[in-house]
Amino acid sequence: MKEKLAAHVDFNRITGKLNPKQHGCNMAPGLSNRGNMNLDAEIRALHFHSSRTHDWSLWNPGQRIIDTHFVFPLMKEDPADPSNYYFKASDAVIRNCRNTGMSIFYRLGTSIEHSGGESEEEHYNTIVPEDFEKYAEVLAGIIRHYTRGWADGCHSDMEYWEIWNEPDLGCRMWTGSIEEFIRFFVIVLKRLKSEFPELKIGGPGLCGLKEEFFRNMLAACREAGTAPDFISWHCYTSNVEQLAAQPARGREMLDSLGFTGTETCINEWHYGPLSWESVQRPATAEIFQTAVMGPAGLHGIDSGVFNLSVLAAWQNTPLDSGFYYGAGIDSNWGFRDPLRSWTKNYYSMKMFGEIIANYTDKVCSGSMPEAGTVRTLGALSEDGRGGALLVADYRGIETMLNVRIKGMDDAKFISARILDDTHDGAPIPVFMNNGILTLAKNRPGSAAFLVCFQR
Repeated sequence: MKEKLAAHVDFNRITGKLNPKQHGCNMAPGLSNRGNMNLDAEIRALHFHSSRTHDWSLWNPGQRIIDTHFVFPLMKEDPADPSNYYFKASDAVIRNCRNTGMSIFYRLGTSIEHSGGESEEEHYNTIVPEDFEKYAEVLAGIIRHYTRGWADGCHSDMEYWEIWNEPDLGCRMWTGSIEEFIRFFVIVLKRLKSEFPELKIGGPGLCGLKEEFFRNMLAACREAGTAPDFISWHCYTSNVEQLAAQPARGREMLDSLGFTGTETCINEWHYGPLSWESVQRPATAEIFQTAVMGPAGLHGIDSGVFNLSVLAAWQNTPLDSGFYYGAGIDSNWGFRDPLRSWTKNYYSMKMFGEIIANYTDKVCSGSMPEAGTVRTLGALSEDGRGGALLVADYRGIETMLNVRIKGMDDAKFISARILDDTHDGAPIPVFMNNGILTLAKNRPGSAAFLVCFQR
């Protein structure tokens, strides 16, 4: 009887290079991540390429870091005077991050502000700057500190600088109109590009791929004689196809407008919660268990396999960079549960990080049309001796996944590991016959496998 195939991979057909910039995050070790709290080794094992600094001040409570109003607290002062800036704490938290092997993607502006609801009068950090030109000078001072050594700074390789975050969210991120923000964005972009043409400056981290907003912003940029080096947006969803399709849509929009050199960046993404209310403010322990801790919750196996499905899919899209919103370490959006056990999100990112760390080339792979829940990624090491195959089955009902393997007939060693509801990357037996690899799930539902070959 002929086996029902779920996927295929051909290690003889190299299709391009892996893009490690798609494997980024919004998390970094905080200022308290020292001594007994040191988790550097665990973070380093994820092999994230970069970390975006948005919301870092929220999980470093009481610390004046990153956000512009913390670095330059009195806007009435002179931005040309280094004594008006406070960099020490930000320098430390950035240093902690870089010590775990990650580059820095710096978000200029403010973290989200939940005070005051929708009342403009009760927001303090997201208010529209009174003087856009002066605010741009302050931001130039921050960039100069980290890239030109200004104000006892450093000459780092911090390449990406994002102007603001979610101006389309409302008062929690921008108390003014969209038209005001676009004018602000253009003024800041043009000023920063004039001094730092070698850096990549863009934004603004919209809540979604909102083409009308982007088209209006890009038209204003063109009129002013400038262009962002990247546009950025966010996506929270439980639909793999939705996230997998967005990079091509963003690229098509940019190219159609003539911004062919502008990169695409999805710099907040995450498995979508069952409901935002149940995650942010669970009314009962039962709701918390379902929405956060359960198999379909934020820390559950569906979330972990969703992550791997998206990351595998993105490698065959024009997306330039991606940042998983693993906010902090210990939070509903983080990598440890309330008992400080590592979650399925952690182990999924660790599994993908192993591919990014050890392999360089993509090879031809894919799922069969009838296996719509399966996503794959095949990779080769730089010397061609090692191969890897990621198979992610998101909410699939099949319990046996058969994969046709080509190009590894001379493999001397094959190993496999599984991420499912009860295993966090545990080794499993390998069954391969006549080029058909069989991967066994312990039950229907989400599961992922990393198969490694060694010639």
